[in-house]
Amino acid sequence: MMGADAQERKESALELHQLRCFVAAAEELHFGRAAQRLQMLPSALGRHIKLLEEDVGVRLFARTTRAVSLTEDGATLLRDGRALLGQAEAIEDGFRKRRRRPSTRRFRVGAVDSAAAGLLPSLLRDFRSHHPDVAVQLLEDKTIRLLPRLLSGALDLAFVRPPERADKRIEFRPLLQETAIVVLSQGHALARRKQVTLPDIADQPLIVPERRARPHSHDLTVKLFEEAGLTPRIHQIADEKQTIVNMVAARLGVAIVPRWTSRMAISGVRFVPLKLKRNSRAGRLPLAAAWLKGSRDPTRDDLLAVLDARLKSYARDA
Repeated sequence: MMGADAQERKESALELHQLRCFVAAAEELHFGRAAQRLQMLPSALGRHIKLLEEDVGVRLFARTTRAVSLTEDGATLLRDGRALLGQAEAIEDGFRKRRRRPSTRRFRVGAVDSAAAGLLPSLLRDFRSHHPDVAVQLLEDKTIRLLPRLLSGALDLAFVRPPERADKRIEFRPLLQETAIVVLSQGHALARRKQVTLPDIADQPLIVPERRARPHSHDLTVKLFEEAGLTPRIHQIADEKQTIVNMVAARLGVAIVPRWTSRMAISGVRFVPLKLKRNSRAGRLPLAAAWLKGSRDPTRDDLLAVLDARLKSYARDA
């Protein structure tokens, strides 16, 4: 037996077909020509029009032995029927175009702020030139918030500072070491120098990230001063890089930040290279790509292939 839903769909399709038969006959005013136009038998056309007249409860055609003409109700239905069939054809055409259109894949990427400013614009530009059908959704956040999103499936790939204790469910691929740079207010006495040293800023109030939220960026400043045998004067703690740089612009202190932070559009500051000892390792921040271990994703693999091919070029700017 045919279900109620299937029966309704059949009836709706039949009614639309009846309307097409009527419009063809009304335009031709000849059942034979209308049947030929629709590639059906005249007798079948006549049955559909009779059923339509029964459904609407009025006569649509005035028939004589020599001619067929529209009744007043038939002329009204012809006008409305043409509009209805036009809407139905537009809907069908829209779905046909959607089926022909290439589907857009969505790929979700997370990144720490400096990587979002320094690495991702170039990487996504190069990736898009080969994969224009992929729509990348970018989320900028801290490592401690990005990694849980990988585990939950909310992100497909993340660019993070690798944690000291890595979750075994996540795959990490080391990429590069981002160098340190000093951010000073434009009016600062050191702002016009080509480079500064740690002794130059040893007596300056420092603005650093909160360690729990950004352990790598916090330790960057502390370890640099320890390596130089100096004690940092931590004056202010802030959570976001954008906030830290804005505080520097307000002349509340100076800060040591990853180099790609200089690509953030913030006025009132200057980013000055930090001169370190030749063998210093403290002034670098590691960056890694991370994804859910064991997962398969062709889009991720394609993006990582572009990254591998261009990594040396990207690393020169870090």
